[in-house]
Amino acid sequence: MGLLRVVAAAGLAWLMVPFASAAVFETLILKDGQRVTGEVVAEKQNALYVDLGYDLLRIPRDQIVRRAKLDEALRAAPASQGMDIDPSGFFSSGMLRPSPVKELVSKFGEAVVSIETPSGKGSGFVINKEGFAITNAHVIQGETRISAILYQNVPGGLTRRRVEDVEIVAINPFFDLALIKLPLPADLKPSHVVLGNGEDVNTGDSVFAVGNPLGLERSVTQGIVSSRSRNLQGQLYLQTDTAINPGNSGGPLFNQRGEVIGVTSRGARADMADNLGFAIPVSYVKDFLRHREAFSFDKTNPNSGYRYLDPPRRLRPGSPQGLIPSRGSQQPQSAAPSASNGSAAGPRTNR
Repeated sequence: MGLLRVVAAAGLAWLMVPFASAAVFETLILKDGQRVTGEVVAEKQNALYVDLGYDLLRIPRDQIVRRAKLDEALRAAPASQGMDIDPSGFFSSGMLRPSPVKELVSKFGEAVVSIETPSGKGSGFVINKEGFAITNAHVIQGETRISAILYQNVPGGLTRRRVEDVEIVAINPFFDLALIKLPLPADLKPSHVVLGNGEDVNTGDSVFAVGNPLGLERSVTQGIVSSRSRNLQGQLYLQTDTAINPGNSGGPLFNQRGEVIGVTSRGARADMADNLGFAIPVSYVKDFLRHREAFSFDKTNPNSGYRYLDPPRRLRPGSPQGLIPSRGSQQPQSAAPSASNGSAAGPRTNR
């Protein structure tokens, strides 16, 4: 009996060794910005169970944004304040900690600008320290004189700074997005926004918008995400009950952590519906920024982006002479164009 106990104990110890050595620690990133590190010992349909070493923690699946191995999570940890620089180096993204709307407006409000043109007024937001900003294409499309107003925090309130000669860098009319460049003075260094993760947006999440509805500068409206994927004319939008009015176009839609998750773009008319607004998802914005060269704006070109010219057309009907087959001993006719053909066809390639 004693021998059996020794053998059983040895077998049990032998069985436990591989499990102990094969333990894999993971970092679970939660919606509220918290991180939980431990061994995932059970995966149920609605929750994961994590061994913290002294207790088991049940985490609902709908609260988990991402899972990563411990070494991967350490490499991907944000350097400061939960922000990462995109590999393109053009904008910042990341996951911030939840804060009250009042604090978030104070922190990121300087990044929201007012866009003014001879025909109207809209909103926009700065995405990096060089002064590049995002707005709607319909806010600046067809305009040649664009200015921006920035609002900076000073003791006792805000001060307005006007910037003229705003440059249009890229424009995508299909997604209603435009990239502009503010020529910032040396003493003007506004803050910039942090772009969020579109996959982290869920119906019912709290959101707020900052913009200039009907020219009322620095207006803040709050609501929730009504639908994360509303199809309108072949494009997906975030639907929200946050008040969106003319003048909000091009402004940011923030989540409860202060990350931009959309660009406010359109809303229902007051005589048709209430609390029905739409925002362009941030995933479209990131794709637009990463491929901005393909949508480069050229003021001498009426079309946005690159223009592909049609090939020159033949001046004479029928097959080209070089394609006429020879018959018997007859030599094929020369395919070289005459001097008049050459001079006539040359300039057509530049149309």
